[in-house]
Amino acid sequence: MNEEHSIKLGVIGLGNIARLHCDRLQKAGYGDVIAAGLDVDPDARGRFAAQYDATVYEQQADLYADVDAVLVTTPNKFHEEYVVGALEAGLDVFVEKPLAHTVGSAERIAEAAQAADGFCMVGFHNRFRNPVQALLGYRDDGTMGQLDHIEANYLRRRGVPGRGSWFTRKALAGGGALIDIGVHAIDLSLFLLDFPEVVEVSGQTRATFGTRSEYAYVNMWGEDHGSSGFDVDDSASAFIRCADGSTIALEVAWASNRPDSQEYVVRGTDAGAKLDLSSDEMELYETVSTGVNHHRTSQVETAADDAHGIELEEFVESATAGEPPGTNTVEQALTVQRVLDAIYRSSEEGRAISL
Repeated sequence: MNEEHSIKLGVIGLGNIARLHCDRLQKAGYGDVIAAGLDVDPDARGRFAAQYDATVYEQQADLYADVDAVLVTTPNKFHEEYVVGALEAGLDVFVEKPLAHTVGSAERIAEAAQAADGFCMVGFHNRFRNPVQALLGYRDDGTMGQLDHIEANYLRRRGVPGRGSWFTRKALAGGGALIDIGVHAIDLSLFLLDFPEVVEVSGQTRATFGTRSEYAYVNMWGEDHGSSGFDVDDSASAFIRCADGSTIALEVAWASNRPDSQEYVVRGTDAGAKLDLSSDEMELYETVSTGVNHHRTSQVETAADDAHGIELEEFVESATAGEPPGTNTVEQALTVQRVLDAIYRSSEEGRAISL
């Protein structure tokens, strides 16, 4: 990266996600922008300072005064506090998904972003994957006709994050599997459909596995502190209907008795496709009359990429230029948050929710 275009970047919340982002920035040649960090844990501050040669702070105002932009990688509950504070300080912000832990908190972030001089970008990295970009190309050049339905799956056989961590506590996360990984499936589906207006949502959430005192698993991200630290959903099924007639069928699970899946089956009026984000593979489905009527299935091969890294490069370059990136907007993230909220309400009330 050209030094004259560098910015000073602060990182708020110095846990595993922060390190993942900072390591990717370094790998992409943007390590010199990492200038400062903030965390309530002094041990986390010490590790971050040593690893990235960064100044660390306890107080928000001190960090904001020292940087041009921030990454917010805290538990969901604290997104609003730090994102709004940074925007009011005139900084550009990258916040990890979801936008917030509740729809009310997300709406307050959106209000602050609308009034701010800086911009806010939300971390939905799957949009930047090469197979997704290839599918967008086929959508935009007319190959697929009108997209009208997506089967969106993000399922793990056993993949509950460490029980007792903030991921499995509603007060901190706002929900479980749906708000953690389902948010990706909802965002990518709406992104492929070009964010139509959502008019109705019907869904069911479940807590089947994480609540068991004996939870059988092969491995777990984080330590298992038992079922007493689990008060969220571990799976969800939903149906989303949009004003233009397009629909989304959603299946999400941290744990389920079925194989893992990150498949998206996309149906268009002229062609369809299947994205497998676990392998970054894509197939295109067409039926044509060339020579004789026949089905044509095409394997689409793309180069390997690092979607997280590309997303962060987009943010840093946009902050350096002083121009919003034009993607991963707060408005789109707020739509996703409202869908999440509607699925939870639909499950609680046993009815479809109109938006």
